[in-house]
Amino acid sequence: MNNIKANAVLMLALAVLCGGLNAEPAPWWKWRSKIDGQLFCSQTQLGPGWEKAYGPFRDARCEKLIVVR
Repeated sequence: MNNIKANAVLMLALAVLCGGLNAEPAPWWKWRSKIDGQLFCSQTQLGPGWEKAYGPFRDARCEKLIVVR
């Protein structure tokens, strides 16, 4: 019985590790300030005073657009 539990734990651990292999980094977006229109590149929203302007991008400089097919 202990052998079955050990195998189950091992299989679960392998499934979790293999699932992470397919993960991709979050895309980058250009955000525009609602106050003065400044643009800023970030992966996450900067706050309620910002809105998405362009994107998604692959890089932290917001230069390489992700092409969706």
